[in-house]
Amino acid sequence: MAEAARGALPLRGLAPPLLRRLSELLDRAAPGKGWRDLAQRAGSRGRVRLSPLDLEQCSLKVLEPEGSPSWSLLKLLGDRGCTVVELMQFLQALEHTEALQCLSHSGSITGLPGNKLHICVQPQAQSLAVGDALVLECGAVGNPIPQYQWFRNGFPLANGSENVYMVTYVDVEHQGTYWCHVFNDQEDEDSNKIEVVIGRKAMAVECSEEDLSDLQKPAELQEQADHRPVATDKVALLIGNMSYWNHPQLKAPMVDVYELTNLLRQLDFKVVSLLDLTEPEMRNAVDEFLLLLDKGVYGLLYYAGHGYENYGNSFMVPIDAPNPYRSANCLCVQNILKRMQEKETGLNVFLLDMCRKRNEYDDTILILDALKVTANIVFGYATCQGAEAFEIQQSGLANGIFMKFLKDRLLEDKKITVLLDEVAEDMGKCHLTKGKQALEIRSSLSEKRALTDPIQQTGSSAETQARNLQWAKAHELPESMYLEFKCGVQIQLGFAAEFSNVMIIYTRIVKQPPEIVVCRAYVTDFALDLDVDPKEANRGTPEETGSYLVSKDLPKHCLYTRLSSLQKLREHLIFAVCLHYEYPGTEYTMDERKEVNVGKPLIAKLGLHHGFKTNNCLQTCCLTNNRFPNHMGSSPVATEYFIPSHCPPNSCPGIYLPNHVCSDSIRQPEACSCNGILASRHEVGNYQPPVEESNVPVETTDDTVELEFLLSDKLRFSKQQYL
Repeated sequence: MAEAARGALPLRGLAPPLLRRLSELLDRAAPGKGWRDLAQRAGSRGRVRLSPLDLEQCSLKVLEPEGSPSWSLLKLLGDRGCTVVELMQFLQALEHTEALQCLSHSGSITGLPGNKLHICVQPQAQSLAVGDALVLECGAVGNPIPQYQWFRNGFPLANGSENVYMVTYVDVEHQGTYWCHVFNDQEDEDSNKIEVVIGRKAMAVECSEEDLSDLQKPAELQEQADHRPVATDKVALLIGNMSYWNHPQLKAPMVDVYELTNLLRQLDFKVVSLLDLTEPEMRNAVDEFLLLLDKGVYGLLYYAGHGYENYGNSFMVPIDAPNPYRSANCLCVQNILKRMQEKETGLNVFLLDMCRKRNEYDDTILILDALKVTANIVFGYATCQGAEAFEIQQSGLANGIFMKFLKDRLLEDKKITVLLDEVAEDMGKCHLTKGKQALEIRSSLSEKRALTDPIQQTGSSAETQARNLQWAKAHELPESMYLEFKCGVQIQLGFAAEFSNVMIIYTRIVKQPPEIVVCRAYVTDFALDLDVDPKEANRGTPEETGSYLVSKDLPKHCLYTRLSSLQKLREHLIFAVCLHYEYPGTEYTMDERKEVNVGKPLIAKLGLHHGFKTNNCLQTCCLTNNRFPNHMGSSPVATEYFIPSHCPPNSCPGIYLPNHVCSDSIRQPEACSCNGILASRHEVGNYQPPVEESNVPVETTDDTVELEFLLSDKLRFSKQQYL
């Protein structure tokens, strides 16, 4: 009984020094073992479920002088009843040996199951070539602290007394059977025995004498090969344009941007996600994005909406573009790439869910400065030149074909071009779009860089802090507050972010005197910039306001108001909270109101509505002489950098699946299980937007299983061809 009681020790009962040590280990953990991974494991438990808002609040702790996201997460888990045993189970699932040892060897938790010697990380068999690096890992927990001794073919290995055994340059003599003997003063245990096979590496390389001279630096090259690429930081700008003023309305970008945001945050990207931007807002958003870039930073730009390609240049179309539009009304992707290269970024990834068909109304040959010759560029287009793109609709929600398959692969620890190749193969199995839409990849990437690469900051702490502050400016939510009215009623006012420029306000009455029989509270009097429709404000469910993606993470029994286009806010967000109440036996309704000022929330702080510099887009040098490898799954072939490749993009939103990583059935060799009807929808000149057509979903479901992308026969595919 005593042991069981100790096993149920609440997490918040741990001593602060131990929690601080655990936080340090989680803050600097390798990919797959950090605080976000712990949060995902813990979030699978119903009573400690964590929302995206919880994770966002944890991540913002890096801005405080002594702040720690992991410390904030552990405190949050403790407040929600997580026990020490549960934490050990989470850490065990992550194979975070060091944190397990720290926890299990603390004197404050003797008697826990972790005190028994146990190997939780087994070494893995490997097949290597001569010259490769051998890394074997064994992890164990126990009390006293376990010790290690590695063996090969029955003989102990020198320098084999750590939990990780490494040979930086293997030869055939390193082949054999390996295992690790783990022991302490009370117990001992052997790991699994595994085979390490070493083969000769055959290689044929064509190179000049000058190239050969450069190869005479094996030590330097081996040092590079032994280390995985790292990013100095990771930042992403996601833009989804749907509500076009003069062109067909789209549905897909909302959900696609939302899902991609959640996935990239799991990979430690600083994400800015924006919906429905005008031309100056898009240009200023790009400028702010570029401020986050620096040497070695991984930069990712995702765009879903209308677009086109002329003379090798791709153009993103803002929502206020005239009909017809030309290059002067749009943003040139290649120009953004050039400006990213000026920052000496470590990786530039462009995912373009847009059309690349010729714009017959635009004969301008845009002249741009020449791109630098760098090996860090990856373009992923939703579809090929001359083809069409599709979106899938279910229950009023839309998902693009590209994002449907991309989201199931994005978290995989693979070189980004390999990952996109597999997405292309998955798309090819969808029988409804086979031969109609295909992902195209263009890459000049010569290193094995992946979105999962760890972050290793090399700049000064001041530079890192400045970048964190710049990003955090766009993600500061007002704090929850309580309003006291003279009649004794107390109202809670809360805030949640759906996108970087979309915020949900929720209100609920938390205290009502018994003598008041009727009581209602609502928010009103918003700035005209936000264009809030009173009919869609103060609704009983988030869905009624147009918010379909965060409804499960918001508190229940509230009134909800959705504020979009926060980038248009020029002054502080000031609004009124109105209270209507009645006393028994009276025919009169009493009114009280309070004015609330919450400053500039989220993206409003960046002032994207301000004027922009027109010379940001037009440059002065021709692009057509640049060469760019075309990634075809084999050896790169030099092609014209501007040769058209993807076709009509598709703007896509997908279904919000908070804990969705991938669907195994999508990976099967059989054809995709999508069933539906293909219907084309062409944008034509002189388009007149329908008067009453809505571009927001009209219904949703609380059953996330029903929202899985393995869709039923009721799915409707509608082609989005954008000119």
